Amino acid sequence: GAEYQENDALLIKPEHRELFDSLCRREKVPYSVIGEVTGDGYIILHDSLDDSYPEQLELEKVLGKMPQKTFRLERTKSRLEPLKIPEGTTLKEALERVLRLVSVGSKRFLTNKVDRSVTGLIARQQCTGPLQLTLSDVAVIAQSHFSLTGAAISIGEQPIKGLISPQAMARLSVGEAFTNIMWAKLTALTDIKCSGNWMWAAKLPGEGARLYDAAVALRDILIALGIAIDGGKDSLSMAALVRGKDGKEEIVKSPGTLVISAYAPCPDITKTVTPDIKRPGKSGLIYIDLGEGRYRPGGSALAQVFKQVGNDTPDLENPELLKKTFHAIQSLIDRGLILSGHDRSDGGLITTLLEMAFGGNSGIKVDIRAQGVDPLQVLFSEELGVVFEYPLDKEEEVFKVLNELTLPYQRIGLTTDDREVSVSVNGEVLLSEDMRRLRAVWEETSYQLDRLQANPECVDEERKAIYDRPGPGYHVSFSPEPTAPEVLSRSAKPRVAIIREEGSNSDREMASAFYQAGFEPWDITMSDLVAGRIGLSEFKGVAFVGGFSYADVLDSAKGWAGVIRFNPKVFEEFQRFYNRPDTFSLGVCNGCQLMALLGWVPWQGIEDRLQPRFIHNRSGRFESRFSTVRILSSPSIMLKEMEDSVLGVWVAHGEGRVYFPSEEILSEVLKKGLAPIRYVDDEGNITETYPFNPNGSPHGITALCSPDGRHLAMMPHPERTFLKWQWAWMPENLENSLKASPWLRLFQNARQWLEQA
Repeated sequence: GAEYQENDALLIKPEHRELFDSLCRREKVPYSVIGEVTGDGYIILHDSLDDSYPEQLELEKVLGKMPQKTFRLERTKSRLEPLKIPEGTTLKEALERVLRLVSVGSKRFLTNKVDRSVTGLIARQQCTGPLQLTLSDVAVIAQSHFSLTGAAISIGEQPIKGLISPQAMARLSVGEAFTNIMWAKLTALTDIKCSGNWMWAAKLPGEGARLYDAAVALRDILIALGIAIDGGKDSLSMAALVRGKDGKEEIVKSPGTLVISAYAPCPDITKTVTPDIKRPGKSGLIYIDLGEGRYRPGGSALAQVFKQVGNDTPDLENPELLKKTFHAIQSLIDRGLILSGHDRSDGGLITTLLEMAFGGNSGIKVDIRAQGVDPLQVLFSEELGVVFEYPLDKEEEVFKVLNELTLPYQRIGLTTDDREVSVSVNGEVLLSEDMRRLRAVWEETSYQLDRLQANPECVDEERKAIYDRPGPGYHVSFSPEPTAPEVLSRSAKPRVAIIREEGSNSDREMASAFYQAGFEPWDITMSDLVAGRIGLSEFKGVAFVGGFSYADVLDSAKGWAGVIRFNPKVFEEFQRFYNRPDTFSLGVCNGCQLMALLGWVPWQGIEDRLQPRFIHNRSGRFESRFSTVRILSSPSIMLKEMEDSVLGVWVAHGEGRVYFPSEEILSEVLKKGLAPIRYVDDEGNITETYPFNPNGSPHGITALCSPDGRHLAMMPHPERTFLKWQWAWMPENLENSLKASPWLRLFQNARQWLEQA
């Protein structure tokens, strides 16, 4: 049932063939030895059927000096017209259009259907703040689960600007990547490297010259900034001949586009600033105008929603100012003086400010000074720039840093806790509106797209639920502590088998979580157990990891369960382990589905047709969410003393809805407390409402345990949330008070139970 789509070619030394073969057999990877390197300068193809040699290619003809191609580029003049906004257009009317544009509005329809927590190394993904809105400027990944070093990645692309000036487009793409990546603490500006992906219809008249101009502009701006481009790819056939309904043919081409991916090392992944306002009513907002007073509207979202391009595009004329701003932001982040920050890009300054308010579930009151400029241009121009939130009691320190670098900044206003948005330009109030209503407009296009790709009933539920959310209210009923150093340094630790199958993932973060709780984790594949290379008798615990065993093409975990249930020797191995009174098991996600199919939860002996199991989510799609769960009183040894806690946790599954064929069994499970973890809403109430309950499980059930408490199966991923920085969002009071992530206790409990047994 696996769906292999690609093949790789590898060179290995002959003496390593046996080792390679053993690795492939362990990982169930089919391979073929297709030849050997002779070093004679020929590629010789041998047909073993008739002992013939159908091809003998001399490499010199391929790898030798090739004749140079000559390209004759001709320039064509574009017909550009100034942007003309219809007379009488109000800010509110323009804003409603812009916020609905796909490139500006919410990307909820994209992010929740892809796994954003896999590896447990994700320190910053697409969503931010208590409401997890799609606002992130920069992605941050950790180097390991055992340190705070990592890397930051950002994107810059401005294709519409390229219709006016390919040179400005190239410079702005670099500038946008820069103003996105600067919100993560980096080792140095000069450590930033870039990948450049070009998409251009270069063979069409005038396009080759435009591509050349963009490439030269890119080279020059990179040199000016002191950063390097070290890779990328080209797609230079971005045009097609199409026939319309009238039978006429025409060439359709994509705008010439350069996508810059910037990446750099992070010395501390926790020093990352997100766009959501953190302290409503206790903070101010500062705007740094990298356009230096220019507010050119060409190529903007505003122009696009009025079906125009314009003739005057933003640009990056002062790379030194961009560098100084980078250093200022980095210094302020290092000192903890920036609470939130966002760049000015698609949608302009008004979108920057609103998105910060949307993410923080707060209000703002701002007044931007820009004498002699049309207010619509001030608010919708997409010149480079940044806005950040700072604590009012640290204002002098912030101003000192900015003044020392002589940056063109304005203190434009304050955050508020009344959820009202007030935006003025030069003292004139142009917008006074309920933040929630504007956020609903920003979400509207995503909502409409979501209804086309998921269960519309769920999407409608979500739209209603998120309009006026207060945000999750976490509660930790115990005091999480890191594992004591003397426990981690022990030479003799209990062994836990981290069991995986073809298509599994999450094994490394699972091993790290158990290791940091004082275990000795072992990487065990099902092929190890089938071949008898190792048994379970030497382990006190087993952990079945998440992922997509056998690509889930037979339904989630069915292939994995079949390997165990239909192999008598392996089945007996697992049965002995299950019944030993000194063992425990944990199944997460795919492993949870497996434990249900094996009948390990809620208890053994239920006939197959009545066995509870996990089926497709009610939404009809994969769900990646940072959900909120409540831990209830139960026999589970791994959840001891965690009762009544309300915690955030990652979920990532397509089939997580628990299904009870028997109402009698469901009643008994509830009565005996064998459903110990439940989805809850922002008030902490057990819920079946989407998206708080991402899969539609009855009674919010997302975990099952055995009556003796030794076996726990759960759909959420505690192994991706066992470190504080893995949480997608944590309120400041918890961030500052907790010594460790509450989910670490789950793994520590297993070790302590073994020690007390």
